[in-house]
Amino acid sequence: MFKNTPFEAIAKSMSDSAPKFDLGAAQESLRPLQDNLKAWADLAQSQAAEAQAAMMETVEAVKGAKDPQAAFEAFKTSSETAMALFQKNLKDAVALSVTQFHDTVDAVQKAHPAGEALAPFANGLKTAASSAESNLDAAMEKGASMAASVAPVAKAKRAAK
Repeated sequence: MFKNTPFEAIAKSMSDSAPKFDLGAAQESLRPLQDNLKAWADLAQSQAAEAQAAMMETVEAVKGAKDPQAAFEAFKTSSETAMALFQKNLKDAVALSVTQFHDTVDAVQKAHPAGEALAPFANGLKTAASSAESNLDAAMEKGASMAASVAPVAKAKRAAK
């Protein structure tokens, strides 16, 4: 009935495997993916709420400004808040990524028939991911401290003509 063509081989494999299919096992195998997606959705939702709150705070501060200097200070504060929020959001996203990467490496190692043989490689991958996270944190901290140390330059007075 089946010939040795790729499509027929796939069809035969599927028909042979159909009675062995376990829906519960299939759903359970998707659980880590669902958990990862939920973690990203929760992170995005919390970050959006924080951004919205910061924006509303800025709007209220600008609405309450009585003079241009107060409005300027409100925008300056808003910019500083936005940068701090960006830095926090990036750190949170990287931390979640690294955690999920570690979990994936552990799952692959556990599922692999020669998992113990993969241990040094898996540990190396996880160490590299953690190192990248640490380097990013250090770079962001250095950038934030450099930005904070910048002082405004006084404008030169124009010469009267």
